[in-house]
Amino acid sequence: MSESSATPALSGVPGVTGEEEVVGICRDLIRIDTSNYGDDSGPGERAAAEYVAAQLADVGLEPEIFESRPGRASTVVRIPGADRSRPGLLIHGHLDVVPANADDWRHHPFSGEIADDCVWGRGAVDMKDMDAMTLAVIRDRVRTGRTPPRDIVLAFLADEEAGGRLGSRYLVDHRPELLEGVTEGIGEVGGFSFTVNENLRLYLIETAQKGMHWMRLTVDGTAGHGSMTNNDNAITELCEAVGRLGRHKFPVRVTKTVRAFLDELSDALGVELDPEDMEETLARLGGIAKIIGATLQNTAAPTQLGAGYKVNVIPGQATAHVDGRFLPGHEEEFLADLDRVLGPRVRREDVHADKALETTFDGDLVAAMQSSLVAEDPVARAVPYMLSGGTDAKQFDDLGIRCFGFAPLKLPPELDFAGMFHGVDERVPVEGLKFGVRVLDRFIDQC
Repeated sequence: MSESSATPALSGVPGVTGEEEVVGICRDLIRIDTSNYGDDSGPGERAAAEYVAAQLADVGLEPEIFESRPGRASTVVRIPGADRSRPGLLIHGHLDVVPANADDWRHHPFSGEIADDCVWGRGAVDMKDMDAMTLAVIRDRVRTGRTPPRDIVLAFLADEEAGGRLGSRYLVDHRPELLEGVTEGIGEVGGFSFTVNENLRLYLIETAQKGMHWMRLTVDGTAGHGSMTNNDNAITELCEAVGRLGRHKFPVRVTKTVRAFLDELSDALGVELDPEDMEETLARLGGIAKIIGATLQNTAAPTQLGAGYKVNVIPGQATAHVDGRFLPGHEEEFLADLDRVLGPRVRREDVHADKALETTFDGDLVAAMQSSLVAEDPVARAVPYMLSGGTDAKQFDDLGIRCFGFAPLKLPPELDFAGMFHGVDERVPVEGLKFGVRVLDRFIDQC
């Protein structure tokens, strides 16, 4: 266990509230390097899982740590509710982060430094901020004897950044009893604000997310000497196919979630929105434009190329990797478009695939989100949106758990929130963390 994981932040200090300790917990978590390289070469999540377990045990809870592989650890605990006949609520977060190169950052990515009224570091928005807010709220509630209306299961998970196979997938497949009776859940990438004007702030609640096909593309050609003419060069064929794919514009498809978001946005901006002509509107959305723009169509982004071993040798094979994302209900169309664009010479195979999700924006849980936001921000309006990526919610859906993205943050209008996911100089406002604690506390009271 690392030094920062050995001592819970402000543990045992009389009178400390969730608001007062959330920043310290967030900094502690950021300082525990849980970089996930996708191949077990990273440090793993064990130290962070132990830190979380210590925070929970410090207030009298009995968390369980389990490992899917050595070092790949997750922590789960159930908090009994006042009415145990009601279905339970899951609050889930992941402990792993994507890697970071310290030379690219203004402040070291694993320092948890406070600067410019923000906590800086890898995981500050994805998603150790929500982990910290959850821990701070639960610790405060347990210390002060406030029982939730129904059972709450907290899950702090490994491996989300590589698809969740060693975290949420392992939990669903091997330890489903820990989620017995749970029917709803909240997790990351939702509940953050977009300021329209001083009288209106939209808080985007994730009710849908695109599916994924992470793919390897392979072209076989004729190997030979680099000095000779070769009309069957695998690199040439592959690069031409990847170029076509990278420039391809998939058709606009408006799902029910995107339609609902556009209707809300149209009302907020006072303009009619045409999904086929969103360039001007997206320009007005600042940091969330990239997320929203990607939910109007399927996407396929080339991300890696590989071929050859010597400058004067034409290799017999070339490979590429592509991050493909498809809209709910449009997987078959997506794969057919891929094959048409790539052509017959390209062989594609999935490295990792997962489904798309979409639920409705209604019910008591949604009402609790809206009311808890308005209580802390009178100009708040909760609106549904689709996440362009994916979360651990995909795995929990297999157990019939209806999941939302709700990690509430009130953000400065100028902060490029979406751009910090997997980017450099990731940071979360101190006041945003405190706001999130207050909102989550109210939400739990009403859930």
